[in-house]
Amino acid sequence: MTRLDGLHGQVAIIGSGIAGLMAALELAPRPVVLITRSGLGQESSSAWAQGGIAAALSADDDVALHLADTLAAGDGLCNADVAAGILSETGDAIAALEHHGVAFDRTESGTFSFGREAAHSRRRILHIGGDGTGAGITSALVRAVQNCPSVTCLTGVDARRLMVRNGRIVGVHLQDDDGAAVLHTGQVIMATGGCAGLFDASTNPSGNFGAGLAMALHAGAAVRDMEFMQFHPTALATTRAPLALISEAVRGESATLIDQNGRRFMSGTPGAELAPRDVVARAVHRVIADGGRAYLDARKSLGARFKTRFPGIHAMCQADGIDPAVDPIPVRPAAHYHMGGIAVDRQGRSTVPGLWAIGECAATGLHGANRLASNSLLEAVVMGRRAAGDVAGQDGFIPSVETEPPVLQKASASTLHPVISRELSVTRNGVGLERAISWLEPYVHAGYAASDPALVALSVAVFADLRRESRGGHYRSDHPEPALNPRSNTMTLTEILTHAQSANAQSLLKRPA
Repeated sequence: MTRLDGLHGQVAIIGSGIAGLMAALELAPRPVVLITRSGLGQESSSAWAQGGIAAALSADDDVALHLADTLAAGDGLCNADVAAGILSETGDAIAALEHHGVAFDRTESGTFSFGREAAHSRRRILHIGGDGTGAGITSALVRAVQNCPSVTCLTGVDARRLMVRNGRIVGVHLQDDDGAAVLHTGQVIMATGGCAGLFDASTNPSGNFGAGLAMALHAGAAVRDMEFMQFHPTALATTRAPLALISEAVRGESATLIDQNGRRFMSGTPGAELAPRDVVARAVHRVIADGGRAYLDARKSLGARFKTRFPGIHAMCQADGIDPAVDPIPVRPAAHYHMGGIAVDRQGRSTVPGLWAIGECAATGLHGANRLASNSLLEAVVMGRRAAGDVAGQDGFIPSVETEPPVLQKASASTLHPVISRELSVTRNGVGLERAISWLEPYVHAGYAASDPALVALSVAVFADLRRESRGGHYRSDHPEPALNPRSNTMTLTEILTHAQSANAQSLLKRPA
């Protein structure tokens, strides 16, 4: 690599989804290096977000109602104070997005057009182009970043390790096709997204295996609530990969879920199709596990209007030979959003000085055990702004460090998909978790292409093994009831590996001689 001259000492932002882009813009005019494995905004879940951004800004809504819905969806594990703080900044977040060129859908009278999604008690979801919210926000912020002279973009560059000296960040190990180098910096904002790409059925880009989580763990940072993966109940059940998403907003417009016999299987569940995502995902999973098929039926509720209300989804369905106006849409659950992540405080600071984390790779306490739909984009904007403000107020001094980094093998999770998808999916149990831990741990230590993805998956398995209850996005068939006094769990790499080794030892003792 030869492109780092003049960039040392600048703030490094790793990832170019909505959180990373917002942080870069908020830091202006302070010099920033924005590092992304592909092009700006590409291979990010942000750009694929169809549903929208939650904003309690209508006349019949307020922060208290939004908070109540968030806490209910979070199933006892939200940090109520943190959640209230993030939601209270909604107005400023939306204004900041509009300042950077984001144009939300509006009614004929010029007011915001609000949609409804599952577990929201009000219509409070802002959209762009019906179902193109993530792409709309991302493209506007990309344009703003490209026109911001204080931001240097390193595209096609893979961040692989955080350099740590005396317990604090001193650099980032980068590599591309020409080799590896270290960007010397004492301030890193991690914005690498989630880890749903660990699963074969996923709505995320396949490269989203949790690279930022792996880097943070290797640097000594603590992670929180890793077991909580949200499986979206209505991914388009076709052969494409990643799976296309049928937004929850379609159910918000009264589409129903039916099985292969036309039976509406959610009708007896509180909230029906708009019940929390984990409830709907398990119901869809059960239909398919029993040998049936699940469909989203919008024929009566939307019919010919589907094409104009959800043009992007309509085009995806048409590409697979489905016309939502006359055909029920085949669906299945798919890994969608990770509620856990790098443990951070209210400013986005991790447990390692010099490292901040924002967006899906971070665990702020907002989502708890089950994210309320469309809160993630709001969190990305709010925490991107907060972290930028915190970084701007601190000294960027870095100790001198000289190193020649090795070129690491390109990371890939493909060999892990079958085991992860079987043992860590919608329904889990102790035997399967022990199998996953036993199988994944050797990959972590072997230095293979799968080592970093295996570390993230092992963390999910260890946290899931320790949570012997069912709650939110974590369901165990051997412990189907919730515990009376739930709590969040936080661990470092050392603690995760120690538990994995203990679990392996216990598993060996259980095996017949």
